[in-house]
Amino acid sequence: MTLSQKAFSLLQYPLPQHALSRLTGKFAQCDNPWVKDTLIKAFIKRFKVDMSQALEPDPTAYATFNDFFTRALKADARPLGEGLLSPADGTLSQFGRLTTAGKLVQAKGHTFSVQTLLGGDKALADEFLNGSFATVYLSPSDYHRVHMPVTGTLREMIYVPGRLFSVNQATANYVPGLFARNERLVCIFDTEHGPMAMVLVGAMIVAAIETVWSGQVTPLSGHPQRMRFGQPIVLEKGAEMGRFKLGSTVVLCFAKPVVFGNHALGATVQMGQSLATPTP
Repeated sequence: MTLSQKAFSLLQYPLPQHALSRLTGKFAQCDNPWVKDTLIKAFIKRFKVDMSQALEPDPTAYATFNDFFTRALKADARPLGEGLLSPADGTLSQFGRLTTAGKLVQAKGHTFSVQTLLGGDKALADEFLNGSFATVYLSPSDYHRVHMPVTGTLREMIYVPGRLFSVNQATANYVPGLFARNERLVCIFDTEHGPMAMVLVGAMIVAAIETVWSGQVTPLSGHPQRMRFGQPIVLEKGAEMGRFKLGSTVVLCFAKPVVFGNHALGATVQMGQSLATPTP
């Protein structure tokens, strides 16, 4: 780790992370044409965003920066592969088996517990102790809707309050337990391959997290909140399940071991791409 990366990580501790993120959210929701068009065009230029895949390629057609950031893609932009799919565009920063102690790898030298990640419920965490995990980091230039790796029925949703550290690799290398410290939304699905947890992790300047069944869920406050719904919510493989208003990370946990194939750490993945093969 370079000195600048360490300094970047340390400087985040005293920052008013939530206040900065909410302020960013207000700018991102501004519908003044001059403000939102200036922001969108500057963002496209800075992060080299490919608008040719967007369902609406005209940057000025979006009502707000948030609408642009969570833009839909053309129907054929992300063909669905075999097996378990990548839930999002991004970098496959970590993947593998959970350890016998129920730990996930965050970065070299850093692990965190599945129990803490999922909100502290030991019985729920125990369902995943023999399973696998994958972490997908969404950069600013990526498509920011999150989709289902496999068909699943929502069992429950858990909001877990926390900090809002950046989730880039520099911070992951230095801040212990990063993904289990940040604000996050835990979605537990029952699938034909056993339980699956999709954890949408908040981050610095992420203004909100949404799901397709509840709309905007974060920001909330206080203690973890568990939510169940009166009727079954079934989402098909490849269907949208949520989105980030500004980028972050998805941590997937599978209750059963899966085979990740030829993927390498740090590989670029796209939503719908084959990520892993479930075991019998």
